[in-house]
Amino acid sequence: MVANPGGGSSDAGGGPVRHIPVLLAEVLAALEPGAGKVILDGTFGAGGYTTAILRAGADVVALDRDPTAIAAGQALVAAHGGHLTLHHTQFSHLADYAPEGGLDGVVLDIGVSSMQIDEAERGFSFQKNGPLDMRMSGTGVSAADVVNRAKVGDLIRIFGFLGEEKQAGRIARAIEKRRAKEPFQTTRDLAGLIEIVTPRKAKDKIHPATRVFQALRVFVNDELGELAQALFAAEQSLKPGGRLVVVTFHSLEDRIVKKFFSERSGKAAGSRHLPMVHERAATFEPIGKPMVVASEAEAEINPRARSAKLRAGLRTIAPAERPDMSIFDLPDLASLEKIGV
Repeated sequence: MVANPGGGSSDAGGGPVRHIPVLLAEVLAALEPGAGKVILDGTFGAGGYTTAILRAGADVVALDRDPTAIAAGQALVAAHGGHLTLHHTQFSHLADYAPEGGLDGVVLDIGVSSMQIDEAERGFSFQKNGPLDMRMSGTGVSAADVVNRAKVGDLIRIFGFLGEEKQAGRIARAIEKRRAKEPFQTTRDLAGLIEIVTPRKAKDKIHPATRVFQALRVFVNDELGELAQALFAAEQSLKPGGRLVVVTFHSLEDRIVKKFFSERSGKAAGSRHLPMVHERAATFEPIGKPMVVASEAEAEINPRARSAKLRAGLRTIAPAERPDMSIFDLPDLASLEKIGV
């Protein structure tokens, strides 16, 4: 997982990171899986959370947009005799896979997995040279398409917002100049240019290309939009008393989850400019601390955990509210469909 822009380790460089479920004990404590419960794991990956939930006695409906994860997970499906179903789909569609009576829990571990980073042909890491791809599903617009086709102004906004890259303008203009001569094809092709344009300083903790690679991955996979839609879908699919547990790895994701739980808390809405406020029925109540982070011991063992944040909510009896993407204040970025034309 690419580290949050505020610091911590980064998997964008493709260092050897063995897949270890992050905050597993904390996730299970918030989720409370058990016999007779149906839990949806929206980010199956290598099956770490799913395996632990199954061991706790619950049935699992697991989703993943990555076809390689679905293929690798078939042995686990076979081993659990009907207690696990695995579906190839985006987690924004999770409502389509909820049982008629509703779900007892939903868990989401947001971002790229170590398995994807370890595969050079997927193009997530600039330390492992491969095609500039980054598509989790393997279909649609690739990172190369974005870098070679998007307007400079669009690249600046993508790098600036999704990567919080301060040198977004300089990097975007350098990309425009270079691609006019030769298109970008590989991960090291792009990382090399960025390293020339914004050389690494002695005090820098991360590679100069880290934030741009993060921005491209998030944009190509519409990760923020997917997360927002998944939160609305979970609200619709959880039964009263059901639990929503979300683990994020950088500030953009965490802001969305924090905003969602705040909006669904039922607190009065208003501002000093609009003093008229109204109470809304809460659809979620907080579980435990507002935010949980990894212990020093876990962070030492698993570097990926250093930037992880867990937030969780308990579904109330109030009806789900209307999905409203405007609550997240997401920017109006370039259309993936238009870039792909």
